[in-house]
Parts: sequence; C-alpha cells; structure tokens
Amino acid sequence: MVRIGLLGCGNVGKIIATHQDGFTVEALFDRLPDHAEELARICGAPAFSDFQEFISQDFDICVEAASVLAVREYAPKVLENRKNILILSVGALSDSYFRKVLLQKARDHNKKIHIPSGAIMGLDNLKVGQISRIESVLLRTTKSPESLGLSVSSKTLVFRGKANECVKQFPKNINVSVALALAADHDVDVELWADPDVDRNIHDIQVTGEFGEANIRIVNHPSPDNPATSYLAALSVLSLLKNLDSPLVIGS
Repeated sequence: MVRIGLLGCGNVGKIIATHQDGFTVEALFDRLPDHAEELARICGAPAFSDFQEFISQDFDICVEAASVLAVREYAPKVLENRKNILILSVGALSDSYFRKVLLQKARDHNKKIHIPSGAIMGLDNLKVGQISRIESVLLRTTKSPESLGLSVSSKTLVFRGKANECVKQFPKNINVSVALALAADHDVDVELWADPDVDRNIHDIQVTGEFGEANIRIVNHPSPDNPATSYLAALSVLSLLKNLDSPLVIGS
C-alpha cells in the first residue's frame, strides 16, 4: 500500500484524501493550517503546520495539490528529504532553470518526480516524441471569460504563442501546455480563447510527427465543489496513485 503525504488541502486535496484506493494518506500540510486541520477531521490523517515536521513523517511520496508557488518553495525540500514527489501544478516546470535543479536533486537522492495527466489525456503516447521526430504540437484551449478574469461578448482569441510565453500572462492556465511540452519533448503552440457560450474547459490537441497525426478533444467537467478546478485533474492523480504499486503497468 502506497503511503502519501498531501501537500495542499484545498478542493483537489480533499478529493484525493476522501478517495483512498490503493494508497493511504499519512500526513497533511497546507500553508493555511485551518485547511489541513479541516481535512484531518474528514479523513483522519494528522495535520501539520510545520513543513519540516510534515516531510519527516513516514510516507513514500509527497503529493502536491497546491500551486505553482508551492512547487517552487517545497519540491526541492521534498527531494532533499528523500521523498518521491507527484506534481500536479506542473506549470512550475516551465522555468527551465528550476526544472534542471529539481531533476538534479531527484538524481542525487535517487527519487522520482511524477507528473499526472492532469486535465487532459494522451500524455503516454506523446512520449514517442522523445525517440521519434515530432513536427508540431498545438494546444487550443477554450474557457469561459469569467474563468480568465475577462469580459467579452463573443468568442475571442486572448493569447497565441509558445507555452513558455503564456505563463507570463496567464500563469493559472499553463499546466496543460507544460505537461504536453515535457511529454513530447517539443515546444507547444498555444491558443487561448474566451467564449461566453461555454461553461466547461475545452482542450483541443493537435500533434503531427513521424508517427502520423493525432487530434484529441477533452471537455472537462468542473470539480463538484470548485468550478475553477478540473475534475479530470483530480481523477488523474487518484489513478496514478492507485496504480503506482501495481505489478501490471499499462501504457508507458
């Protein structure tokens, strides 16, 4: 049974902690202690207000379900304390220097950094780009104007460019593009649209390469308790954790 420490006790953290299947939650930490304490009352795991005390507990993998800022602050310390880490806020790895530092710490301590599929599907097969030429990767994301902090009366293109440029303007909307770039080992072209007629996040992914072509559309339902969060993102973490210790490995 995989033992996890949960870093981040908001909506996604609650979904993880209340759906323990193939893993157990051994410790909770949040920069807002009352969030951790509330989740502790629900799932029974102890809450910690001190990070060092939290990371010193007996668990196998730290699951980050907090924010890009939390990854930058705590992920290096997780690896230094000889714990594996699962990073949901993968946008933190858009910083190439930070990514190199984190990967080196993982190598130095013989630990793993796990990236779940998050709000999309198809990351496994996109890894063919690491051994076979990928020609292009396009992510076209459509969201409601409200979720982007905008007010428009018709479908409007609000950003077009590379994934590493998108982080500067829309830091909360880069996790998908960064996950695609890491999987395919290729720059991702991003189009971000605001559409007042949609009430769910839509991700259209187009990939061309030596393998052929792929077109994937994902229409995400929001999390039950937080419309700003994709339910699929939380489910992808549960799936990864459930199968982490399984003798049967499906996909790459």
